[in-house]
Amino acid sequence: MIRVVTDSVANIPSAYDGQYQKLTLFINHNGKEYADDEMNVEFFYNKIEQMADDIPTSSQPSVADFKKVFEDAALAGDSVLGVFISSQLSGTYESALRTAREVEAAHADFRFALIDSASCGVDEGFPISDGIDAINLGRPLSHCAQKVLLGMQSSRYLFTINSLKFLQAGGRIGKASSLLGNLVHINPVLSLTDGYVNVINKVRTVRRACAKIVDLMKKDAGLSGGIKRIVVQYIGDPKPAEDWAKAEIEPFVGHTVEVKPVSPVIGLHVGPAIGIGYECNAPIAHKITGNVQDRLSLS
Repeated sequence: MIRVVTDSVANIPSAYDGQYQKLTLFINHNGKEYADDEMNVEFFYNKIEQMADDIPTSSQPSVADFKKVFEDAALAGDSVLGVFISSQLSGTYESALRTAREVEAAHADFRFALIDSASCGVDEGFPISDGIDAINLGRPLSHCAQKVLLGMQSSRYLFTINSLKFLQAGGRIGKASSLLGNLVHINPVLSLTDGYVNVINKVRTVRRACAKIVDLMKKDAGLSGGIKRIVVQYIGDPKPAEDWAKAEIEPFVGHTVEVKPVSPVIGLHVGPAIGIGYECNAPIAHKITGNVQDRLSLS
């Protein structure tokens, strides 16, 4: 049997509930630690704007947590397909890989395929869904891993924020640093390319940023075989995301679009935002510019 293992920031469609294991990341604030996957998300986001001058920190799952999951699989004779948040955003993938190799050294028959997703949220979750689909068809571990890699190349997350303050404070700003000298009246359109936050476009209102996101989504859909999966997401107030989904996204895709909050661990690094995650039926140009196989580690 193949066990799917991921982290709490992966936003996987609810149709796959019960078909994977999640290891939680943590939020640290005012001397207390909170498990990301146990938090009251709406309560947290109601207060997020007040945290701009006292932004919480985050931490990855413990080595002990990884070891238990991998050893349980090894003792049961199961293999593991693990997909984790971008290694440019967190040390979670490296910890998982290091621990899996330690378990392999103690259990020679243990097999794993661990993948650095080069993203987070639904852009991490959609490729995991592809891997689960392959598992359900009875495909071998290596084939399932390749389906995840294809999903990574075929998905994109686009979002806009009110301020770069949260990204800057958390050190996750990456290639968006070019905006630091010009924060006033700018609502950038951001994405993740090769695991880094990247500036796609600069506009002067949230409305224009959302319009640009829709244009980019439509372009990707036209060039990459149409939309396979799609979710609208938010950090902070859900109302703008809900209105945007009904007015702009649903008329294009022709069906109801789910609106979901981003994981609190991601939210504290981004700040108030609105965005969209989608997977196309074929790879999207320039989503991953390097060799995607380099993001896979097989035992």
